[in-house]
Amino acid sequence: MSDMSEAKKRAEALRKELNQYNYEYHVLDQPTVPDAVYDQKLHELVQLEEEHPELITDDSPTQRVGGQPLDEFRKVDHTVPMLSLGNAFNAEELRDFDRRVRGKIGDDFKYVCELKIDGLAVSLRYEEGKFVLGATRGDGKTGEDITHNLRTVKSIPLRLTEPVTIEARGEVFMPKQSFLSLNDNREKEGLELFANPRNAAAGSLRQLDPKVAARRNLDVFLYAVGEWQAASTASHSERLKYLRELGFKTNPETKRFDTIEEVIEYTEEWTIHRNELDYDIDGIVIKVDSIQQQEELGFTAKSPRWAIAYKFPAEEAITDLLDIELSVGRTGVVTPTAILTPVQVAGTTVQRASLHNEDLIIEKDIRIGDTVVIKKAGDIIPEVVRVVEDQRDGDEQIFRMPSNCPVCDSHLERIDGEVALRCMNPNCPAQLKEGLIHFVSRTAMNIDGLGEKVIEQLFDHELIRNFADLYHLKKEDLLQLERMGEKSVTNLMNAIEASKENSLERLLFGLGIRFVGSKAADILAAEFKSIDPIMEADRETLESVPEIGEKMADSVVTYFEKPEAKELIQRLKESGLNMDYLHEAIEVPTDSPFADKTIVLTGKLSEMSRGEAKSQIESLGGKVTGSVSKNTDLLIAGEDAGSKLDKAKELSIEIWNEAQMLEALNA
Repeated sequence: MSDMSEAKKRAEALRKELNQYNYEYHVLDQPTVPDAVYDQKLHELVQLEEEHPELITDDSPTQRVGGQPLDEFRKVDHTVPMLSLGNAFNAEELRDFDRRVRGKIGDDFKYVCELKIDGLAVSLRYEEGKFVLGATRGDGKTGEDITHNLRTVKSIPLRLTEPVTIEARGEVFMPKQSFLSLNDNREKEGLELFANPRNAAAGSLRQLDPKVAARRNLDVFLYAVGEWQAASTASHSERLKYLRELGFKTNPETKRFDTIEEVIEYTEEWTIHRNELDYDIDGIVIKVDSIQQQEELGFTAKSPRWAIAYKFPAEEAITDLLDIELSVGRTGVVTPTAILTPVQVAGTTVQRASLHNEDLIIEKDIRIGDTVVIKKAGDIIPEVVRVVEDQRDGDEQIFRMPSNCPVCDSHLERIDGEVALRCMNPNCPAQLKEGLIHFVSRTAMNIDGLGEKVIEQLFDHELIRNFADLYHLKKEDLLQLERMGEKSVTNLMNAIEASKENSLERLLFGLGIRFVGSKAADILAAEFKSIDPIMEADRETLESVPEIGEKMADSVVTYFEKPEAKELIQRLKESGLNMDYLHEAIEVPTDSPFADKTIVLTGKLSEMSRGEAKSQIESLGGKVTGSVSKNTDLLIAGEDAGSKLDKAKELSIEIWNEAQMLEALNA
């Protein structure tokens, strides 16, 4: 057999394996192989396709990273129009809908209720099982071809389990954690923030460069079928089941009901618990289940008569803006924050809301002393929506950003293309403090006991000014500080000493190099294995590393070119810090109580954060997911556990309390 024949056979086998792994991870939320195995096989396929470009196929997992940018979007006509739904805003309007349905088809029918995902509606066309076209809803009749971006969404299958020709419809969305990370990075870069996850998802899918969408961690739920010549299912719920069998991801919270009163209870339940989801929903979609009865009910000019969307009440609140405070971050960005009269919004007390930048304050004409409407953007981040102008009495004060840093008095600058004002003084005390707080944080060097207040105390007593100073602290100096006893100082010194053994990626992330987040730090550490090759690498070498772009490469080179950075690394080396990547030697214990289990965390934990618990469980071989399903092996319930606990009981899933989790972690 020829080398080319062998390469083709191997590429086909790798594609099949990788697509199956991808389906298990992103659709079933039940991975069967470690990430390292997936990465190894993907790397092998990339090499094969680079050596033999003629082997590249549209359904290859290598195509999910994004191809060449487009010049413009092509228009797509929907063969079956993508109609919008009528809305109901309260229980009585749902009962009116029910009366209209019964008046047309009688009393013998069922409803299907689905969470209304707050994202961007899309159409996915498959021919003989192969993904060939993805489009936006547009005006319902004509959308835009965004196939290049949809290929990057890992929960969208590039090839179905059967060679069918079908058009599936659903909603692409951005999970809440992805939204927070995206806005955090944009704020550090001085870029305009997205108002909510929906806008972020829509903006990602309308990028001409698919590599942008590939970095945004988008997800999808499929909920309908458009054009489908071989349609044979009798009900909507059967169609959803068939979509799952084809490899599509559908929402696990979908339920069937016999009466409108049960539907109303379902809407009330999710009105209360919707903030517990890791994605945004803005209502509930109610559909008549039978396809034949849907056809009997028909359509109006704009929407189907067999479906309606219940919209959640708006979660806004009115309060007073008492003051505007300024803070300086570790990258020098000066951020204004509104100080508010405490008010309840979406289940929590809000006292502060980010105003992001001066342009937003001017655009919304926000003044100190105003009465303002606030909400949580994406039910997460408090923001000022608008001013209640008719409440003004003339005593309100117009706010102006200062020309100098509020901490060090250095002149503030606005870099071209950015909206943020920056303090450019590298010795600004606020930046130094924030940099130290970041360096010792759990996601960086993880030095337990060095919280924000302790860092400020050490800084104010001039015991530390940079990262290396932490490793030269003396016990006798620490004992002189307020609230620093023998035991706490000993624990702190031990934690500092233990941090020297961290793997390289933690140090890289902790340095706070602009644009280098935790993922990029891990990529660089895994690629170069040690700090010195990274410091010596030029821009071209860095850009050749997958996922390391031009801006990041430039930032890394610029950082390590500075004499003070080289001096800092040398001091850290002399202090005994590990400078190598260590993860290749780490193995998950085979006797771990969490090994190969799918686990859900819910409620409040008293001994650690959910993030810490997740990290420890995953280090012991567990897979922590966000929602309870039949594939969940274990639910760990803290205080005030809600609907996830109820669902786990319904499914007879094993349930632990926090004490049982801690015992297992410490076993």
